[in-house]
Amino acid sequence: MKSKWLVGLAALLVSAMVIAGCADNGSGGTPSGVKEPTTAAGGSSVSPSASPSPSAPAAASKKTVYPLTVKDASGKDVTFTKAPERIVSLSPSETEVLFALGLNSKIVGVSQYDDYPEEAKSKPKMGNLQGNPEAIIAANPDIVFAGLSLNKPSVDKLTELKMNLFTAEPKTVDQAIERIALYGKITDTQEQADKVIAQMKADKQKVADALKGLKDDQKKKVYVEFSAGWTVGKGEFMDDLITLAGGVNVASDLQGWKQISEEKIIQSNPEVILFSKGVPDLEKTIRGRGGWDKIKAMQDNKVIAVDDNLLSRPGPRVTKALIDVAKAIYPDLVK
Repeated sequence: MKSKWLVGLAALLVSAMVIAGCADNGSGGTPSGVKEPTTAAGGSSVSPSASPSPSAPAAASKKTVYPLTVKDASGKDVTFTKAPERIVSLSPSETEVLFALGLNSKIVGVSQYDDYPEEAKSKPKMGNLQGNPEAIIAANPDIVFAGLSLNKPSVDKLTELKMNLFTAEPKTVDQAIERIALYGKITDTQEQADKVIAQMKADKQKVADALKGLKDDQKKKVYVEFSAGWTVGKGEFMDDLITLAGGVNVASDLQGWKQISEEKIIQSNPEVILFSKGVPDLEKTIRGRGGWDKIKAMQDNKVIAVDDNLLSRPGPRVTKALIDVAKAIYPDLVK
C-alpha cells in the first residue's frame, strides 16, 4: 500500500479545499446584495451575487460580484470579498482544476505529488497531502486548497495561522464538473470554467451517444482494482465512472473504498477487470491469484490497465478517464 496509487487514493479522499485570507468564517450570514445559498459541487453551496440587469453587457454576467458566500462540504460558510491572488494547493486534483482555469501565475505552491500539468512540477512544494505549515506560511497564500482528509493536527495548525479552510468533495462526474464552475466563480474565472466544462460535457455526451443502444441485460460486469487488494463500491466517483461507461460494478454492494474478498470476486465473475497501470506488478498479482483463472475477464484476456492519474483524480480530465473506461469495456462501441 505504499505505491503511487495510495497517493491517488489520498487525493481522491482529499478532493478540494479552498482557503480565503479575506474570508469571514463567522456565523455565515448572507451579506447584503447576495442571494440565499444554492447547491454547488460536492455538497457545497454558493450564495451568488446579484444577477446583472438585462441591459448589462453579456461579459458582465461572467464576472463575479463580491462579496461571495460559499458553504463548504463541512457545512462552514466562507465569504470571499475579492478574487484570490495567491493560491496554494495540497491536492493533485485541485491543482489540475486551478491550471485548467488559467490560474498558473497565481499558484504559489502545490503538494509534492502534483505532477500535471508540466508547469505544476516547477511550483514550490508545500509538503505532502497534509501540508507543511512552515512552507505554507512562507508562501503567504490568500487561499489554500486541501481536502476533508486533512488530519486534525494540520487543520488545527492552519486554523491557528488564520487560514480559513474550505472543502469540497465531488463524489460523481457531475459533481466534479460543478466544482469547476464553483471554483471559476470563486476565482472570477467563469468564462474559462465554462470552456472547460463544455469540453467535459462533450466527452460525457460522446460516451452516452456511443452506448445509447445498450440494454440493461447487455451491460458488462466490471471489477476495478486501483491498489493491490483494494476496490471501490458505491458513493465514490470511480464507481460513477463505471456506471456512466455502461458497466456494472461488481463491488456496488459495498460502500466506499474496500479491501477485496478474492472469493467474492470469483463468484461475481466480472467480464472486464480494470487496474491501475502505475502500481508495480499489480497485473501480475491479479493474474496470479488462485482460482482467478476461472473468471471470464481472465479467460477472455479483458484485464486492462488504466492511467493512474486520470482514474484517481476527479478533476478536469475525469471525463477523459470516462472515455478510456468506456473504451476498455466496450471497444466495439466507443471509438
